[in-house]
Amino acid sequence: MDLNAVRTFVAVADAGQFQKAAVDLSVTQQAVSKRVAALERELGVRLLTRTPRGAELTLDGRAFLAHARSLLRAEERAWAAVRPGGRALRVDVVGRRMSLAGVVREFHRVNPGIGLDIVTLPGSEEAIAAVRDGTIDATFRAVIMPGQVIPGGVEFTPVHDEPLHLFTGPAHPFAGADAVTPAELAGHRIWMPGNVPGAEWTAYYEALAAAFGPIIETAGPNFGVEALIDTIEASSTLATFLGPETPLSWPAGYDMRLVPLRDPTPVYPHSLLWRADNPHPALAALREHLLSVRREAPEGEVWKPAWAARA
Repeated sequence: MDLNAVRTFVAVADAGQFQKAAVDLSVTQQAVSKRVAALERELGVRLLTRTPRGAELTLDGRAFLAHARSLLRAEERAWAAVRPGGRALRVDVVGRRMSLAGVVREFHRVNPGIGLDIVTLPGSEEAIAAVRDGTIDATFRAVIMPGQVIPGGVEFTPVHDEPLHLFTGPAHPFAGADAVTPAELAGHRIWMPGNVPGAEWTAYYEALAAAFGPIIETAGPNFGVEALIDTIEASSTLATFLGPETPLSWPAGYDMRLVPLRDPTPVYPHSLLWRADNPHPALAALREHLLSVRREAPEGEVWKPAWAARA
């Protein structure tokens, strides 16, 4: 359906005159008449009748008018969805409980006029492809994983090395420690039920296990953080890794422990990826915000996989 003809019909219905509608639309009265006539032919009904006072809606015209207005509103929403600056900035985060998700929330707090659409895509390859294809504007990911290729036109910059802590229940051997070295975790079970083959989390923890010897266990379904806390709290052998800025809460009576890892401190390397030719003005604002709030690196020696160090 020709939306220009629909818009012209609505203008005539609102103005009550073909001549006034022509003035409102900045076209000739002949153009208005031709557009309405073409719409009537397409619909197979008469929408307007000319009267000495101007134009009046027919019964079919009254029935069609509400739908015509809906079509024009849908057209405006469609334009707004792709107009730079007119749609929300679409950003992918690897997890909504990660520290970078909190940084994005802070960005929105100080920039309330910027619309944000936060998504969590399943893996790094999917996220980078979505950036390349323009499905999302940016993603926070760890790069460059073994065998990973960054598409041409996609840029990235490191934004935060997030330190890892050991998360245990009260019966775990390291529950009372002030700090633990990664080497002391050799042979200890680290439960990461969210790790799946090919994911960046999996690649990271495989490298960590190869470097320091913890046993990364992925068995069992991932029922979310609440179920993970229940399992860790009741176990004397299972622990997991969390960032110190991860927002967590647990039931009263649970005595959970978050023990720093030091000498070296394993860090998870977050980078921001975006298309170099993306014109969305909020993307530049997000990048400037990330630079302004960039965290200081942990004190002392840090560790991250060799493939991440290349980024």
